[in-house]
Amino acid sequence: MDDILALLADPTAWAALATLIAMEVVLGIDNLIFISILTNRLPEQHRAKARRIGLTLALVLRLVLLGTVAIIVRLTEPVVTVFDRGFSWRDIILIAGGLFLVWKATREIHETMSPDEHDEGPGEASGAGSSFAAAIGQILVLDLVFSIDSIVTAVGMTEHIPIMVVAVVVAVAVMMLAATPLANFIKANPTIVMLALGFLIMIGMTLIAEGFGAHVPKGYIYSAMTFSAGVEALNMVARRRRVLRRRQAIDRASRR
Repeated sequence: MDDILALLADPTAWAALATLIAMEVVLGIDNLIFISILTNRLPEQHRAKARRIGLTLALVLRLVLLGTVAIIVRLTEPVVTVFDRGFSWRDIILIAGGLFLVWKATREIHETMSPDEHDEGPGEASGAGSSFAAAIGQILVLDLVFSIDSIVTAVGMTEHIPIMVVAVVVAVAVMMLAATPLANFIKANPTIVMLALGFLIMIGMTLIAEGFGAHVPKGYIYSAMTFSAGVEALNMVARRRRVLRRRQAIDRASRR
């Protein structure tokens, strides 16, 4: 208790908390995009539940990993050497998670581009339960990858576990508030789906590069994402104006 009170009175601790919350929220965007795209594939009545379960699992995983922070730190120690390059458990997990993310995003792009090949037949309606379970399983896999990356980064920023716990809880709470609006926005704008899947491929390649020891500054990644999102926002405004002008032209023609 004395340690907690000391942290509350320490301005440095508050600065570390604010920085860590911001970092956790930014890192959580990747996870949130993946969850939004994956749950939008489910029947409408299951989507909100899947998002809640996915984000709850993310919170539980991160809190459990924080409880074993000494083990997490050791995950950065090399356990296998390939061609004179040492790989730690963290490297292996990042590479596996990156490959999974690239595979999943590529498959989603294929299904989006060729929807007729993936329409459900009459006998597949009963598969909703298995689809729900598969979605939760895939969310859990990516939650684990993003959680380990997040916790290792947090450990490098502060040594105080209470600060990490508060930052993780606040970040996941923000993600829960943003999950449904983001999923609805992605669903209402099909071009955003392709952009988001492109982001996931880029993030997957970044995870693979990190696993092989090639550090990619996160600022570069999120700057590229922000720029692309800005360009797409301009495209959306232009499309809506064209639709509005077309409707106005039709209205004028009908009055004549």
